[in-house]
Amino acid sequence: MLELKSEPFKQVQYYYPFSDNFGNTSHRKEDIERQVKLNKAHFYKYLFEEDKEIIKLLFANVEDPQQTMDSINERIIQENGEFSNIRNWNSFKEKVNQYCQPGNRNKNDSDILVGSWKKFKRIINTALTNQIFGNTVSEQDNEVRLKEELIKIRKNDVYVIDVAKLDDTMQGFVFGDVMKTISELKDGQIEGINEKEIPSKIIIFIDELNKYASSDVHNSPILKQIIDISERGRTQGIILFSAEQFRSAIHDRVTGNCSTHAYGRTNAIEISKKDYSYIPQVYKGMMTRLVQGQLILQNPIFRSLLNIKFPKPLYRQFK
Repeated sequence: MLELKSEPFKQVQYYYPFSDNFGNTSHRKEDIERQVKLNKAHFYKYLFEEDKEIIKLLFANVEDPQQTMDSINERIIQENGEFSNIRNWNSFKEKVNQYCQPGNRNKNDSDILVGSWKKFKRIINTALTNQIFGNTVSEQDNEVRLKEELIKIRKNDVYVIDVAKLDDTMQGFVFGDVMKTISELKDGQIEGINEKEIPSKIIIFIDELNKYASSDVHNSPILKQIIDISERGRTQGIILFSAEQFRSAIHDRVTGNCSTHAYGRTNAIEISKKDYSYIPQVYKGMMTRLVQGQLILQNPIFRSLLNIKFPKPLYRQFK
């Protein structure tokens, strides 16, 4: 009916977190090797010199009432600061360790206590054990910086970025980097890119959005990006498709700017939350009994909620 061909996408690139022997992904090794031969698989890394500005994304879910972590991050990205001559992550860790020693502090550091530097060091050292933080990128081994790849996206391209085996902090870090890069690309903040080559629409699919846009988090750089895209995405040409188990756990400014909601089977406790107060009781009852393939759809163009059902795959339609 839509005159679409039943065939796989052709312009697909796969991005896996770098690790020794493909160990940081759930994908099968033989499949990745086949993708490498087709030049469709890449392994992303983060380098200190190029990526120090997004270190703050590692602190997205860290309580920082005094904003000392923000102050440290701002000091790191200063062009003329003491971190400006550092070239790799090892040197960076050594420098941070110096700030944790009371005797090595100078008068410019009096606004940040040693305890704050130690907290920063603890979080950084935990994150930097991941092998995606490297000192070099080898093009011959299909290693890339994710930002450099994302700004190359063109019409009909599909980029699949694997974060499945990363922990929550690292998933948020990669997701935040992607959102920031796409937003800068569409805003024209990246030099050397022909505006005519940028796709008019870029669609981002993300699972478990509640990890990154939780209503419990109020001062997260990742949350700020998601809110900004949810509020300005239509004018930018950025469309966000997300899925989560608990809609009530998502920040109000995100759900409030969402035009389409699709509800699957939902338990009674979730339905009792205030987020569902405007839904008629008959539909609430239906939500608790939906089966796989059934959804209740809400969109302003519909005068009421719709109960839709996806057909089973062909091999299951006939016995």
